[in-house]
Amino acid sequence: MKTLRAHRGTLSLMTAVLCPLALALVLIPFRGTFTTSASALLFVAVIVAVAAIGNRFCGALATVSSALWFDFFLTVPYQRLAISHRPDIETTVCLLVVGIIVTELAARNRHHHHAAVEESDYVALINEMAQLASSTAPVDMVTLRASSTIAKLLDLRTCRFEVGTPDPQMARLQANGTIVHAGIVWPTDQAGMPGPESQIPVEWRGVAVGRFVMTPMPGLPVGMRPRVVAATIADVVAAAVSGQVRIP
Repeated sequence: MKTLRAHRGTLSLMTAVLCPLALALVLIPFRGTFTTSASALLFVAVIVAVAAIGNRFCGALATVSSALWFDFFLTVPYQRLAISHRPDIETTVCLLVVGIIVTELAARNRHHHHAAVEESDYVALINEMAQLASSTAPVDMVTLRASSTIAKLLDLRTCRFEVGTPDPQMARLQANGTIVHAGIVWPTDQAGMPGPESQIPVEWRGVAVGRFVMTPMPGLPVGMRPRVVAATIADVVAAAVSGQVRIP
């Protein structure tokens, strides 16, 4: 299974090229009795399968491959990349157009599915932290779990909790997911998080009770949604921290 996952991209590309060829070879004995429009529908089915298991590029490659092999083997004159009948030209064009549309729909469906799964994971993560923070767990356990969770969310080198007020000179992750550094909004999506360290203030009812100090991976971009979730986790644990930590 791990081997298949590691070579999934290569297998998808091979499938995009070879499956339409295999289908064309299978249909050769029937090209005298099987209509070209019916053959084109079978190629569309192959494109749908490739687009579903691969990516946008694989789907496009399968579309082009299907059109080429359909033209070469199943339209007159055979074994030539030329089409002599107008209906066959129209069928080939329709095959290309439908293939591109199907590929784009499959790509968008994968994107929406991935976004839905990711959002569900984020909600579960916040709920887990909320349950821990509202339990009788020691504050050290709460902050340690939160630090570990934030480090994984943001792909940090390290993350630790410190009691006290935030450092005004250090970059700050705000509740809306933006990072402010030296008075400007840092382009985290492109440049990664500012270093050598940045912070998430932990406040309870407007009073600073501590901060999460983060050591980022230099130059590694971090998306907006994980940053918002990290700030939310800091807010979730603020109540537990404020009730168990003495602020100096």
